[in-house]
Amino acid sequence: LPGDRQAVVKHLAALDRAGLVDGHRHGREVRYQVRPDRLTATARWMEQVAAQWDARLATIKRIAESPAPPT
Repeated sequence: LPGDRQAVVKHLAALDRAGLVDGHRHGREVRYQVRPDRLTATARWMEQVAAQWDARLATIKRIAESPAPPT
């Protein structure tokens, strides 16, 4: 499919800039190696953010489903 290679290269470069992979040039190729420690730290951070969103959404749901105050 057209553009697939370029999309993969672009995403790998972004992961490299983020420190999640290490890219090393081998001739004309760039080979990437995963940094498990950084991926683990990122996954933990994402879990914390998800938990915060879950709490916020639960609060919104509780408010939306609560009876309307009398007027």
